[in-house]
Amino acid sequence: MKVNILQWHAVSSWTWDAQDETCGICRMAFDGCCPDCKLPGDDCPLIWGQCNHAFHLHCILKWVNSQTSQAHCPMCRREWHFKE
Repeated sequence: MKVNILQWHAVSSWTWDAQDETCGICRMAFDGCCPDCKLPGDDCPLIWGQCNHAFHLHCILKWVNSQTSQAHCPMCRREWHFKE
């Protein structure tokens, strides 16, 4: 028996590999994007801190820049350092 494939449609999905489902700052889902962006993905990536908490890039940058002294993680209050 011989089979000829006439059409083929591939479907895929992606998710961020974060422990939480939402950003701790804006409370928007990681599968979506931050309030400043229109589309999720490369323009609105997730950023992890050394404490392993994840946030939207734009959210954590606003948070860090709004701190008058050393920035702290909004979730655990440890000193904020970007994970390398």
